[in-house]
Amino acid sequence: MEFETIRVEVGDRIQTITLNRPDKLNAFNAAMMNELIAAFDLADKNDDVRAVILTGAGRAFCAGADLSAGADTFDQDKREGRRAPRKMPDGGDDYSDEAIRDGGGRVTLRIFESLKPVIAAINGPAVGIGATMLLPMDIRLASEDARIGFVFSRRGIVMEACSSWFLPRLVGMQQACDWVYSGRVFPASEALAGGLVKEMLPAAELLPRARAIAKEIADNTAPVSIALMRQMMWRMLGADHPMEAHKIDSRGIFTRGKSADVREGVSAFLEKRPAHFADRVSKDMPPYFPWWQERPYG
Repeated sequence: MEFETIRVEVGDRIQTITLNRPDKLNAFNAAMMNELIAAFDLADKNDDVRAVILTGAGRAFCAGADLSAGADTFDQDKREGRRAPRKMPDGGDDYSDEAIRDGGGRVTLRIFESLKPVIAAINGPAVGIGATMLLPMDIRLASEDARIGFVFSRRGIVMEACSSWFLPRLVGMQQACDWVYSGRVFPASEALAGGLVKEMLPAAELLPRARAIAKEIADNTAPVSIALMRQMMWRMLGADHPMEAHKIDSRGIFTRGKSADVREGVSAFLEKRPAHFADRVSKDMPPYFPWWQERPYG
């Protein structure tokens, strides 16, 4: 598949997605939205991909929305090729219309649904959607050169890309409020202290460290188990009682307990050898998956 705004490379069972508009500091536009969604679709369909890394080309990760339209950047009514939303009988906009949907949210929802672990390698400035697209990723690593900003209050807009759901869950309400209300851009060291990133590294060590984490997953774990556990943890963030987790845990233990993967995993451990897991995400997910109903926009 040909891409214009990103690069997609697969090696060592790792799919690396690189935001690739370095002359624009990898600013986000509609083409990048569509291509990122397509890249995660490719990763989920490819059983040879065991983990995904997302990074940026050049000196930035992503400088946020492409502001080439100037003051009209966020006015959807003035975007070329954009369909106007339906009208209500009173003449107001129909907010349930797909035409109103936020593009950043489409991307973060797709990452949320990923069946492969996602690792962010934040190589430079990550602002606006460049910051919020990081939130549904599983592990975030930052270069010492990275700077992050949830700058919406300084642009007169509001947080997007489902970040009002993700950010407080990741860093707590107090830290989220500080960063979002102030709209300030802060260094990687503050992101580390605030729990937004797992590690801060020298620039030269960033991608090797991301690859090492991805390779450990690819070399040692059962892909179906990883796909299930990723969805278990993310979706349980919204559960109202631990019983909801117990229901899904029980289904997983029951079905996976009968699988060839589990027989192999236990035998390999007892025989002190590497395990070779045969089950694949494309064809061997258990019958109870998915256990949730898809949420429509509306």
